[in-house]
Amino acid sequence: MKKLILAGITGCSLLLGSTAFASSEINYLENLYLHLHQNPELSLQEFETAKRMAAELTLAGYDVTTNIGGTGLVAVMKNGDGPTLMLRADMDALPLEEKTGISYASKAKGVNQRGQEVSVMHACGHDIHMTSLIGTARNLAKRKDEWSGTLILIGQPAEELGKGAKAMLNDGLYKRFGTPDFNIALHVSATLPAGTVGYSSGFALANVDSVDIKVRGIGGHGAYPHTTKDPIVLAAYIVTALQTLVSREISPLDPAVVTVGSIHGGSKHNIISDSVHLQLTVRSYSDETRTKLLDGIKRIAENQGRVFGLPEDLLPIFELKDEYTPATYNNPELSAKVAAAISKKLGAENVKIVEPVMGGEDFGRFGRTDAKVPGVIYWLGTVEPQKHAKMIAEGTGFPSLHSPFFAPDRIKTIETGVASMSAIALDLLGKE
Repeated sequence: MKKLILAGITGCSLLLGSTAFASSEINYLENLYLHLHQNPELSLQEFETAKRMAAELTLAGYDVTTNIGGTGLVAVMKNGDGPTLMLRADMDALPLEEKTGISYASKAKGVNQRGQEVSVMHACGHDIHMTSLIGTARNLAKRKDEWSGTLILIGQPAEELGKGAKAMLNDGLYKRFGTPDFNIALHVSATLPAGTVGYSSGFALANVDSVDIKVRGIGGHGAYPHTTKDPIVLAAYIVTALQTLVSREISPLDPAVVTVGSIHGGSKHNIISDSVHLQLTVRSYSDETRTKLLDGIKRIAENQGRVFGLPEDLLPIFELKDEYTPATYNNPELSAKVAAAISKKLGAENVKIVEPVMGGEDFGRFGRTDAKVPGVIYWLGTVEPQKHAKMIAEGTGFPSLHSPFFAPDRIKTIETGVASMSAIALDLLGKE
């Protein structure tokens, strides 16, 4: 267990009890955000990011432990008797070249898992998540007379790979630091105006599975197809048949997605190849639907091979990749408490019920342990309000998450992130 000793960082005044910030505090958090935005690091490589986060949390008065599940970190503050609340922020960035044109755009480079140099950008708002966590940590540390219990703050690596939460749990997160009574996280939204938040009750994000299918055949000359077993034609039939899984085997009331995102095979006009490679993403909410989809994909691939007359030793090979991200389920009772706490702070008009999405987030894994800790992830608006109104009126789209053009309204978003997360913590840990 590695403890961090901090030196050389000075503090400043903190968030006031109202939603307004002290000017010195918002300047402090803005500078932190700019640093994080301009110095992004890829998944499993969040070394300097974790150091900065650990330094900030130590400065705020937390007991910080680093190298949890790789580059993850845990900060703890005990403040008397009461519940234990875990707040999480993810730290990794994406292999994208930023094209926002803003003055502080990332110019960072990194080396991906294939050894290739790539541009790196916080295109999913994890810099906002980290800044909001630090602001909340500083705020709650200064308001210890208003709450009682234990705060566990998480800097999580590798969310974009769906591996960070699992790695931290496997490294004894709950055994070493205690099992929380509640888990809370926020995530930026590319469609909500800054100053607002969105939440859903029940399923919020989906199970995410990656599947590879190796379609095999018997290659030969393109002029003599009768002497071959063409894997490209077989792959086309498999792709078509897969569409019936959702449309004919899953209830219309049960969300599910099967997308073939990649298909590669062949090398020349007149050569029938002996293999085709398919890559799929599979999305669902319930575990039962997930199992039905995965079993159905394997069944369709193999049996289409039989229909094409392939011998058993050449049937398509189904491979489920080790990249599973479980669905995120917002505990309904906790969702109601979270919404009420934020509404009291920001005003009910700024708290919106939103539909669940089929994206994935490994925050849900923190609630999938034997302890079954209730959790909620909520959405933090990022679009400058006037720009949001204009784009809605014109019917134009918003730059999405994972877009090289994603650029949040940083100050208003950070203020709302800190205010909302602090309000939740003070409500759940508040003294009678």
